[in-house]
Amino acid sequence: MKEELKLIKLSEVQEEEIKWIWYPYIPYGKVTIIQGDPGEGKTTFVLSLIALLTTGTPLPEEETATEPITVIYQTAEDGLGDTIKPRLLSTGADLEKVIVIDENEIQLTLSDERLEQAIKKTSAKLIVLDPIQAYLGAEVDMHRANEIRPIMKRLSLIAERTGCAVILIGHMNKMGGAKSAYRGLGSIDIRAAVRSVLVVGRVKDEPTLRIVAHDKSSLAPEGKSIAFELNPDTGFRWKGYCETSVDDLLSGRGSVVSKTTQAENLLKEILADGELSSEEITNQAKELDISNRTLKIAKQNLGVKSFRKGDKWYSSLPRG
Repeated sequence: MKEELKLIKLSEVQEEEIKWIWYPYIPYGKVTIIQGDPGEGKTTFVLSLIALLTTGTPLPEEETATEPITVIYQTAEDGLGDTIKPRLLSTGADLEKVIVIDENEIQLTLSDERLEQAIKKTSAKLIVLDPIQAYLGAEVDMHRANEIRPIMKRLSLIAERTGCAVILIGHMNKMGGAKSAYRGLGSIDIRAAVRSVLVVGRVKDEPTLRIVAHDKSSLAPEGKSIAFELNPDTGFRWKGYCETSVDDLLSGRGSVVSKTTQAENLLKEILADGELSSEEITNQAKELDISNRTLKIAKQNLGVKSFRKGDKWYSSLPRG
């Protein structure tokens, strides 16, 4: 039986505005990939984002709080009770808004009807699958374009129908020196099918620092790179915007001179001799184009104490 030919005039297609979980990095209703070498902090980065999203806390370098959202989080690499839950608790996530599809009897795949069912049932605005290769299905060769294309098309349609953002976490191959577009595992058709790609990498000579660089952006100009710290003593900390490119990051030339780092250095310098009024601190930060949000993060990172004296607020570095 021949299929009926159906034609669509673009003049009859209704224009739709792109909506964002985090502009310009993660769009609603589309698929985003977050990739990097093993152990570079991809999952930690995503879990920290989930903490902000489920509590309505402003995202990195943003001033405005958002409405808390429900997130579906699927992982094939880490235990829920001994790894994921403790890590989400440590970041302050609202666990009532983090949902997991039960895979104990039947493993989930990107072609599974349960994905769309779960999104609709929970009204989730974000679903994360970590890592992508674990959710392709046992019979799928991720290096074969003809097998990957229909799966990615189906996933993209689920995202569009539900308006839910989809994040796929992926490892990178070992093709040192290759362009970033060819460093993702599997067929390049995976990258072609998504609207945004973020790369997480380690900063050379600064073992506790990581950078998230925007490697592909089909719906908006590429965003600035953002740094974060993974310190065994102080834990996870956002470090703000930095100038490192994807190529710099993958070649090991990455460096961090972020606004948060500038703010921390400013606080250390101007509070070295004692307390200072919050108004004066804010004025000096503005001269360096440091936002109030970044200044607040820097104060939290350093443990700066704020207190009231008379009709003014003052700040000081912690003792010791």
